[in-house]
Amino acid sequence: MLIDGEWTLGSGSKTLAVFDPASGKQVAESADASADDVNKAVAAARRTFDTRVWLDIDPTDRAKILWKIADIIDSRAADIIEIEVLNQGMPVYVAQWTLGMSANVFRYYAGWASKIQGITTNLDTPTRNFHAYTIREPMGVAALIVPWNGPFYFACAKLAVALAAGCSCVLKPSEETPLTAVMLGEILIEAGVPAGVVNIVQGLGDVAGETLVDHPDVDKIGFTGSTAVGKKIVRSSAETLKHLTLELGGKSPVIIFDDANIENALAGAAQGVFQGSGQMCVAGSRVYAHRKVYDEVVEGLSEHARSLKLGSGFDPSVHLGPLVSAKQLKHVSNLLESAEPQGAEIVTGGKRWGDEGFFVQPTVLANAPATSRVMREEIFGPVVAVTPFDDIDEVTSWANDTHYGLAAAIWTQNVTTAHTMARQMRAGQIWLNCQLASDLSIPSGGFKQSGLGKEHGLEGLDAYLQTKSVFLKL
Repeated sequence: MLIDGEWTLGSGSKTLAVFDPASGKQVAESADASADDVNKAVAAARRTFDTRVWLDIDPTDRAKILWKIADIIDSRAADIIEIEVLNQGMPVYVAQWTLGMSANVFRYYAGWASKIQGITTNLDTPTRNFHAYTIREPMGVAALIVPWNGPFYFACAKLAVALAAGCSCVLKPSEETPLTAVMLGEILIEAGVPAGVVNIVQGLGDVAGETLVDHPDVDKIGFTGSTAVGKKIVRSSAETLKHLTLELGGKSPVIIFDDANIENALAGAAQGVFQGSGQMCVAGSRVYAHRKVYDEVVEGLSEHARSLKLGSGFDPSVHLGPLVSAKQLKHVSNLLESAEPQGAEIVTGGKRWGDEGFFVQPTVLANAPATSRVMREEIFGPVVAVTPFDDIDEVTSWANDTHYGLAAAIWTQNVTTAHTMARQMRAGQIWLNCQLASDLSIPSGGFKQSGLGKEHGLEGLDAYLQTKSVFLKL
């Protein structure tokens, strides 16, 4: 753990076992923060914020530090990728892509650090002789809780925006993937982030996480994870009215009309559910194909699934790595076991793959009833269910029939249909003839129970700022 600029194993004797999901074997141990450790981390963040250790550094110089973090990430890319693949299981090509984004998110928000401005208004009238202005100030101490499906990137994304805003931070990585957070801490120190401005505590959610969320000196929470945990955070934070940014679960629909470029749609839909072994909050696990092209879509996705090579992420020829843990393997396997009894047809896959590690075969299901678990619950595995539809009203109703609202993809060559669907989908991100498209300048976030607030872009920065209004009597 990194607390107030010092590395420590913490006050307790407990450690966390860290596993290689490709083999299922333990590869390391990590610190396991106690409530006392978290309290010390929050105290360090509180002190550095209240004494303006970070905020009083000239914004241009803070921007230089953020840019230097990005440069060091690039220089240590090979080591970070190796640990990310070992601990999370993702293929090397995925780790390379996320590492590039990790460096760039610091560069993007470095540009904003010197451009946080308020407004000035002249209220000098015969009856109101005032000069008024606003100041944009950081929220305070930010608790940043990141998931296991992209541990290094999500840590970087949350830290970059919080630091650009001027917050002091306590970062908690997932207990499943704590290793690259240590490397990030080393990078922050090397780049010149002052001691105590960023603190890192590894630990279990029901100890370290809950202590962090409940702490009265935490002003802001940035969390990416499940909707169930997000709801717990909302309930816990209500006592002190903490500000929240929550990026939660999804059950994203993919709608393929009969006029779509089917080759492109199949490639996009396959990438949208199989990349990262389906362990993406935006995974398109529900595909609705027009009845005229339904059989072609089912066969095309099945053929793609059967062509994917599974194995260790260190093998450059591998397309899909393992699921992150035995717990996640059990969850996905349980959902797959429910598919046929609840009326779905397993076209391909549907079982565990191999004798070692936490692998699941890429799976395509057909004709799953709307009420079945595979159509209602977030799977977070390489599993897609394909359903036929007949008209736009029908598929719109089905696609929106979920308490999630993170993303949706529409495949059609009709511009009117595309934009009509974009308006009608109750989701925060809409992809028209593409999937998984993103940019750091464009806000992302969910509707309904897929989250609160936005990340990325100016809206992401605003979520870590608050406005103070000042009136001067003339």
